Amino acid sequence: MEKHVVVIYPHPDDESFGAAGTITKFRQEGVPVTYLCGTLGEMGRNMGSPFFATRESLPKIRKKELMDACKVLDMDVHMLGYRDKTVEFEKREEIAAHIKGYLEKIQPSLVITHYPEHAVHPDHDAMGAAAIEAVRMMDTEKRPTVWAQAITKNKLETLGKPDVIQDVQPYFSKKMEAVEAHRSQAEGMLSQFREELNSDVPNQALLERFRYEEFYVWKF
Repeated sequence: MEKHVVVIYPHPDDESFGAAGTITKFRQEGVPVTYLCGTLGEMGRNMGSPFFATRESLPKIRKKELMDACKVLDMDVHMLGYRDKTVEFEKREEIAAHIKGYLEKIQPSLVITHYPEHAVHPDHDAMGAAAIEAVRMMDTEKRPTVWAQAITKNKLETLGKPDVIQDVQPYFSKKMEAVEAHRSQAEGMLSQFREELNSDVPNQALLERFRYEEFYVWKF
């Protein structure tokens, strides 16, 4: 059983789309989970469907959505305070030192983050690399295990089969509740699935898309 899990992603909604089922599983087992969120996602292009956010209002809206999602998932959250879409330009060692401070205080047994160079978005790659560097900088006897999430289309050809495959169907309703808390970002995407069945309930295609959360155990 894990002692404490720390999730490190750059954006509000990364935790819900990427790991909400896994987070729910850990919480139901009584394991504390903390989210270190890199930015407010203030440069996101989605503004709701129909639009209800503006460029000016989006940061406040996304922070509220994140807090609501973390309440659904029953986990703590700390904002790291970086600027959306500029994480890749920050000095990796400085972000790593920042994250390392949290990890040394929390002393997690497991860290979940993105797999650098296999996370599609520059912020994902940069935050994943900094998180892994933060763990590498820790004393070896105190290092948590790292589960790195790859989401590139060629991950199987390049990295092989994931080490951890979580079937989150038992936690699917909670995952979707967390995803839907990010209304400005998720509303448009989810409406596409629902329109296929002309129904208000999630369909089989939605389940198939989000049923599995997969991770590679990082080897230092």
